[in-house]
Amino acid sequence: MLGSLLVMVLAAGEPTAELTKYQVKTIALQVPSDWKQSEADGTQRFDAPSGDAYLLLDVGAVQTAGMKPQVCLDKVLAAMGSAQGWKQLKVGKAPAARRVDSDTTPDGAESVETVTYVGCDGKTTWSLVFHMNAKKRDRFETLADKVAGSVAYAKSPARKGK
Repeated sequence: MLGSLLVMVLAAGEPTAELTKYQVKTIALQVPSDWKQSEADGTQRFDAPSGDAYLLLDVGAVQTAGMKPQVCLDKVLAAMGSAQGWKQLKVGKAPAARRVDSDTTPDGAESVETVTYVGCDGKTTWSLVFHMNAKKRDRFETLADKVAGSVAYAKSPARKGK
């Protein structure tokens, strides 16, 4: 009974959802503890028990040493085709951006909302993409913001001689 109640609360994306720390390369974040995790081609996927939402996490390394974080983010946004529609913010003490897209089938029967976050600290790039049933956006969009807000960059090892 208690387990069923917990699943309903987590699936609903309520603020009381239990989040668990998860780390991929040099990015740590908190995801709902009962979302099923899988991996394909380096992308981490977490599926809601209800089947109404999932999130994708990709983490990469910047190829140019010494890049400023904002320049890095600008390059990421440019590579995604357009800087339009992105709201600039800070996540993990570094520049990030957020965009919301909606898609509906031609007959209007199904509607999906996608909330995308991207960020860069000059060394590590990441993207976090939430796909959700648009009818459940009120519940899942709050959870998406909470998970994205938990993103933290791992501290770099101290350099010799400094």
